[in-house]
Amino acid sequence: MHEQRQRADALRNADKIVRAAIAILRERGPEVSLEEIARQAGIGSATVYRRFGDRDGVIRAAFETYFAEEVEPLVVAARDAADPGEALAGALTAAVGTLAAHHGLLKAARQAGASTVDIAARFMGPLGAVLDRAQRAGQVRADLVVRDLAAIVIMALATAHPGDPAHHDPRRYLALLLSSLRPSGDTLPPPSSENLLTKKAEHCPPA
Repeated sequence: MHEQRQRADALRNADKIVRAAIAILRERGPEVSLEEIARQAGIGSATVYRRFGDRDGVIRAAFETYFAEEVEPLVVAARDAADPGEALAGALTAAVGTLAAHHGLLKAARQAGASTVDIAARFMGPLGAVLDRAQRAGQVRADLVVRDLAAIVIMALATAHPGDPAHHDPRRYLALLLSSLRPSGDTLPPPSSENLLTKKAEHCPPA
């Protein structure tokens, strides 16, 4: 029982730290220190270091939590749309808009190496079913995989900056990237061998 209480306390503390990081990055910007995050959470800095290793570890956890709570539901909702092509575009547009709006977290995630295609792809898996429907309907290219959609989100977010609070640049470049999804006679170069394995796993039924 004592060990169970310790584990539960550790999980609660981790959650407090992550949510404090998300809040303080929104309020004060991307340059906040680990000590400021710890104070915001009401938890000692030593506990934060033990749980996350360093500031970058906190930022990575905060970015993944934000992605899971704010972006993944948008992706899941797309599965119920009648038009899969519109659903794909709408989910990607909503994801970029949501993430670009939290500039402090987005910039800190870039600095921490957390704003990656792999992290985005982890939470965008539900778009696989929508992508398959759109491909069978001839609305998008047949050689796309979910990781390509995640890459589009990360590429569009790379154009977000504080001088563009209305997010004109991310919207513009997302529109350009979305236009590349249309069916084409050209064939995309293959992804890396690692991502070919991921592609195969995505299409293999569970055992």
